[in-house]
Amino acid sequence: MSSKTKIVVLKARELIYTGIFILLGILLILLLIFMFVPSHKSKKTKETSGYTQGVYSSPLKLGENELELSVTVKDGKARSVSLKHLNKSIKTMYPLIEPSLNEINKQLPKVQNIDDIKFDGQSQYTYTLLKQAIKNALKKAQD
Repeated sequence: MSSKTKIVVLKARELIYTGIFILLGILLILLLIFMFVPSHKSKKTKETSGYTQGVYSSPLKLGENELELSVTVKDGKARSVSLKHLNKSIKTMYPLIEPSLNEINKQLPKVQNIDDIKFDGQSQYTYTLLKQAIKNALKKAQD
């Protein structure tokens, strides 16, 4: 049984340099991973940063009557729409305004964009007026 003992001589300087290079390599790999792998948190902030939270209004002129359309924004998205100064005479003169507004409020939670709201052909003019007023109010929410 002859066993040969091998002695390896390492200089401390070589060990230190090797350790430093290994550490720098690991740090470089981690840096590249964190830079180029998309995080879930950044996706969420992009989705919810559409509009600033609050209530925004826009004037809506119907004939000689001027109404105020208010849009409530929550979590970066338009949540509800309401009309102020809507009295019986305006409801009588424009009978489609209230049902159109109710239909828009039903569709708002389901759509991503105001342009995705669908409406029937009978009240196309009313929807167009309301949609434009909503867009004007939401422009204030982007600032």
